[in-house]
Amino acid sequence: MRWLPLRQALCLLPLIAVAIWAGLHHEVLTSGAHEVLAADGSWLLAAIGTTLLGWVAVSFARQGTVHERLPAGRLFATQFAAGAANHLLPSGIGASAVNIRFMNRCGIPPARYSAALALYFLAEGVSRVALLGALLLAFPEALRLQALLPERIGLGLLATVGVAAALAAVLTVCAIRPLRRTVGGFLRTALTDIRSLHTRPRRVLALWGGSFAFPVLQAAGLVAVALSLDLPVPVAHIVLAYMAASVIAAMVPSPGGIGSVDAALVLALVATGAPATTATSTVLAYRVITVWLPLLPGALVLGALVKRRVV
Repeated sequence: MRWLPLRQALCLLPLIAVAIWAGLHHEVLTSGAHEVLAADGSWLLAAIGTTLLGWVAVSFARQGTVHERLPAGRLFATQFAAGAANHLLPSGIGASAVNIRFMNRCGIPPARYSAALALYFLAEGVSRVALLGALLLAFPEALRLQALLPERIGLGLLATVGVAAALAAVLTVCAIRPLRRTVGGFLRTALTDIRSLHTRPRRVLALWGGSFAFPVLQAAGLVAVALSLDLPVPVAHIVLAYMAASVIAAMVPSPGGIGSVDAALVLALVATGAPATTATSTVLAYRVITVWLPLLPGALVLGALVKRRVV
């Protein structure tokens, strides 16, 4: 009984964090709410629908990272709650922590749920980059990034910086023996699980189907919001703008992508030819639907999952 107050406090923490965060971002929330109220309601309902389906896609992708059959209802509830946690901590730490606790409660050992987490991020990154590459090949002139970059900063320079950063990370791991051992052991476990999972067609379909479906559904939500506000940009170009923005924003660790995703989306839409004011309105309305509306319900679900020891 002495642990009951502590558990109750843990259940309330998500709500307290949401209240503080909403207070810090009240101007963005208010502006976005005004844009939502001024938009076409039928398209906004479509955006809400794609957001809900996005959690279904994530649930399939998470299931595809482990051999064990996870309880479907709890898995979906965990992804919904993880979305709220992800908006309170940077770089996906919140969602990862919730999923680690969930898989631990399901009896999956640490080495394997760590490998499952790495596989999920790998599949997510590969799917987004692959979709972006395919869209760039199909619409090479749609994204005019050079017009948004300073004269001395080109796409080649940005790519060089990215490759240099990746190379520096690899050299650091190779140079430090304890780190090399840890990373090597983790990679061996991860590669063993990846090979084993890819011998099971259902897991392959769940992992890669969910990983590709999630960004497509998110992009469809942005398209629906853009149509509700009459954004004068072709649908395919909006999808391309979303894919480019999501890849770029992933490099900036901010809670829920607040700031990084918003700025990247606005810049990407402007790069496709959208007016800056309409692009900003579209992004604000989109973020209200995908971030702010699910935040409080997600925090309530997270508290309930903690109370019931699901996570």
